Order: sequence, then C-alpha cells, then structure tokens
Amino acid sequence: MELDSGNTAWVLASSALILLMTPGVAFFYAGMVRGKSALGMLMQNFITIGLVSIVWVLAGFSIAFGPDAVGGLFGNLHDAGLQHLGSAIPGYSDSLAQTIPPVVFVSFQLMFAIITPALFTGSIADRMKFGAFCVIVVLWSLLVYAPVAHWVFSPNGWAFELGALDFAGGAVVHINAGAAGLALALLLGRRVGWPQMQMRPHNLPFTLLGAGLLWFGWFGFNAGSALAANELAGYAFLNTNTATAAALLGWVLYEKIGNGKATTLGAASGAVSGLVAITPCAGYVSPLGAIAIGLVAGVGCAFACRIKFRFGFDDALDVVGIHLVGGVIGTLSVGLFATTLVNEAGADGLLYGGGTTLLTKQALVAGAVLGYSFLATLLIASVVKLVIGLRVTEDEETAGLDTSLHAETAYEIGVGAGGGTYDPAARPLEPAKGSVGA
Repeated sequence: MELDSGNTAWVLASSALILLMTPGVAFFYAGMVRGKSALGMLMQNFITIGLVSIVWVLAGFSIAFGPDAVGGLFGNLHDAGLQHLGSAIPGYSDSLAQTIPPVVFVSFQLMFAIITPALFTGSIADRMKFGAFCVIVVLWSLLVYAPVAHWVFSPNGWAFELGALDFAGGAVVHINAGAAGLALALLLGRRVGWPQMQMRPHNLPFTLLGAGLLWFGWFGFNAGSALAANELAGYAFLNTNTATAAALLGWVLYEKIGNGKATTLGAASGAVSGLVAITPCAGYVSPLGAIAIGLVAGVGCAFACRIKFRFGFDDALDVVGIHLVGGVIGTLSVGLFATTLVNEAGADGLLYGGGTTLLTKQALVAGAVLGYSFLATLLIASVVKLVIGLRVTEDEETAGLDTSLHAETAYEIGVGAGGGTYDPAARPLEPAKGSVGA
C-alpha cells in the first residue's frame, strides 16, 4: 500500500495533540493537590516526557512492536535504537498495511507510552521520592507498558490475535495505569493525616484547565488511532466528544442528587471519565452507543471514587476510580456496543447480535492487563523500595514536595511574586490556620 501524505499529516498532528495531554494531566492533578506540592506534581509529569522519550527510542518501541519473541507476549530487540525504520512495522501487512511512514507510527505510539505512566502520578501524590519515581517510570515503561502494548496493539500480540478490540488504549493505557496506581498506593501507604485531615484541592481553575487540555488532546488520541484522515477518524472524533459530554452530565447529576451540589471538580472528573471509557470504543460504536457509555462511565466512576474510603487505600487523586474503573467500563462496553456498521474491521457486540463472544474476549484481556500490571508494578516498586526507598520522610511530606525535593515554591504567600526558588536558610512562612494548602 502506498504512503498517503494526508494520512501522514493527520497522524503527525494527532501525535502533537497527544503530547499536549501530558501537560494537561499535570495541571489536572496539580490543581487537586495541596499548594505545597503543586510543583512536585508538575515535575513528575514533565520528567516522564523526558524519560519515556529516550526509553522508547532505545528499546520500548522494539519490545512493543518489534518481531514477536515469545508467543505474542513481547517483541524482541531487533528494532532497538530504531535502526530498521526503512521496513514496515512487523505484522502490519495485507489488510493491515499502513499508509504512513514507520517513523510517524513510532512517534504516534511514543505519545501513548509517555502519558500512561504520567496517569498514575495521581495515586502517589504528596509522598514519593523523586529519584524513586524516575527509576520506576523507566522500569515500568520497559517491563509493563511495552509488553502490554505488544499484547493488544501489535498484530503479533496474543490479545490482538484473539480478536479483542481496543481502538486507542482502554486496556493498554487506562486499565494498565489504574492497576499500577493501585499497587503503588498500597505499597506507599497513606499520606500523613489521611483521611482524618482534609486535603482539599488548592487550585480548581488549574484542574479545569487540565481537563480542557485533555479533552482537546484526546481527539488526537482517539481519532488519530484510525491512522488515516477518513470516515473512521470522524466517527472516533464525534464519539469522543459525545461520550465525554454525557459522562460530564452523568457525574454532575450524580453529585446533585447525592449531595445537593454540582461541583466544578465533579464536572472535570466526569469529563475525564468519559474520555477514558470511550477510548477503547471510539472507532467501533455509534454516537448513540457513545452516549450510553458516557453516562455509565460518569455515574460509575463517581460512585467508585466515593467508595474508596470503605477500602482504606489512599489513591490520592482517584486514578483507580477514574482510569481503572473507566477503562474496564470502556473495554467491556466494546463487547456490548461494537457494530460493524461503524467499522467493518471490528465485530458486533452483544447488543448488535454478536452474542457474548466479543464480550468474553474483552473481559479476558481486561483481567489479564489488570492482573499483570498490578503484580508487575508491585514487584518493581518493591525492589526499588528495598534498594533506594520509595517514600519521603514525614518531615519532608509535611513541608511539601516543592521545597523538600525541588527547592522551589509554586506560590510565595504574602509576596507580590508568584513563585521562586526556595532558600533553605530563610524562615518559612506559616500558612494561616485552616487555609487551603496548609
């Protein structure tokens, strides 16, 4: 199949949109932490861009999309260092032949690899060592993300060959990151003072800004996954917006009925839950199906975030409730709402006469990714904990990650300037009693 300049331009543009999502995650999360750790959250997300970009070139892409090494589990290192980009990506031939240059596909998939570990920073907010985080991101990208991407995205992967469908990463990105976030939250333990102490978001405008950047970038995430500027990309684009709108409304309605108040945090979280849930479905379902998926995700994720207190684990910014639960809802929804009327290369789900076959496959892959990611992350983090430690000291956590890890502050309270470098010799300003971010 010949290369298509229009498709190439669309996928390159989509890649740039997806990269913008990681700063979007950074602002979405930074607004929800206390002011004394805002820069720490931003830094974790930005350093992820640097680390994963290098890891992907050196070995990550080859493990994810290189020639199959062992029974559809992971690729070999034939493409390490991206030395063989003159040939087609393994498995993408015949009906799967791509109309974009291999280097463009590498760049597009890199953006998925970057944002996935960035998502679990919400589970570890306020309490992980910066060095430990960096080591975990590198190891996790190679040992967890890349193999799972091979399973599901590579035509040589076992889940792909099974016939499971994941249009843009419901399992690869969201279930994967959510399960990892749960493992890290359990291993790190609770933040000092949680849940007795209120740890309210310090800057909800930041959170709404982040949600807006995510919504915008997600069109590249989902519509770009068509790998062509065609009708399928149009369906993915429309379904992404439709499900997100429905989830936002569903979450806000759930809040209004349950608490009597509709919150801006709920609106932002609802939008993100819809984006998560529609990700695996975007190129397989109709717009009416997208509405149903969004509503279920908005209400379901809101409920999941509420009940975490019953289980006692401190998933600080609800990565489990939004990404793990939303990813599972979306992955299973493919088995219900997928229709070949939208995508002939897909399959019909239960509600379109396809029976339970596709739903069973979706459940199997969701369970496999959840289990592998949780256990592998637990093992990786346990080794890092043993070697260099995971958690900052109680004093460092109380002072905030900004000053204790980065010698900077996001805000100078009582000073005209809005930031600056921390001077350890200076007497710190005491926040007013009861102030947000204290």
